[in-house]
Amino acid sequence: MASGSPRRREILASVGFPVDVVTSNFIENLDKDSFSHPCEYVKENAKQKAVEVWKRLVESEPTKPDLVIGADTVVTFEETIYEKPIDAKDAFNMLSKLSGQKHTVFTGVALVTPLQPTMPPDGAIPIIPPSSPKESVDFVVTTFHEATDVTMTEMTDEIIQGYIETGEPFDKAGGYGIQGIGGSLIEGIRGDYFNVMGLPLHRLCKELYHMYSD
Repeated sequence: MASGSPRRREILASVGFPVDVVTSNFIENLDKDSFSHPCEYVKENAKQKAVEVWKRLVESEPTKPDLVIGADTVVTFEETIYEKPIDAKDAFNMLSKLSGQKHTVFTGVALVTPLQPTMPPDGAIPIIPPSSPKESVDFVVTTFHEATDVTMTEMTDEIIQGYIETGEPFDKAGGYGIQGIGGSLIEGIRGDYFNVMGLPLHRLCKELYHMYSD
């Protein structure tokens, strides 16, 4: 897993998915305005995280990893992307905007797997596609995204400030955690609950099933 998020690790562990955590060194400085939709932004972030970890593991390990999972989650409201707040003031501004409103959580996921050589019919030497000048050919990247609508209750300034003082908002996109104290501020959701936590479990399992059963 190319993420240091304890929540993503807990989601995978809850279904018995064996996972090693290798935090990505990718610097998340992509220009949001260059993407046509938030889902494209989170998918690219997830891809860059996963590919960075894949390349680092290939350089340091004798065998290629079977799978590297990258993920990125953002909150969107009124065409604005909200990531983790940088300080208490930023968290207060985020939560004030989301108060009493419906917003959407997007998570992009990237699955990096080894490139499978093409075997010719006569069983001769496997054919490896020529390398691209910009990217190695020893892996394949599959990306997808999931969206969940979240309705947050109306909050007074005192409630927002009290929540910020718990310290929970600072490592969470949009400044809240649905699985913690922030869950008391959520009136309802439409979509995958785990997606709001940071990893769309059902969609991930479907993608892996089709990938490996095929």
